[in-house]
Amino acid sequence: MRSFLPRESEIVVPNEEDDHLRRYSRRYQVKKGWVKNLWIGSSLLMICFPLLPFVLAVGLFTSLLSFAILDETA
Repeated sequence: MRSFLPRESEIVVPNEEDDHLRRYSRRYQVKKGWVKNLWIGSSLLMICFPLLPFVLAVGLFTSLLSFAILDETA
């Protein structure tokens, strides 16, 4: 029977050679929090106004903002 705690080999430790090392940084975690709150707010807005054109426009705009916030090319 396996315990609920992960084995030492299953624990994710950031490796300096990873391409996605930025996902472990504090700055990226804060940005993910902003994106999460943005999606919560926009989905509440979509629930308040359930018109298909409005929902599509808000959903696409929120997707654009999410990618722009999380993008780190600049």
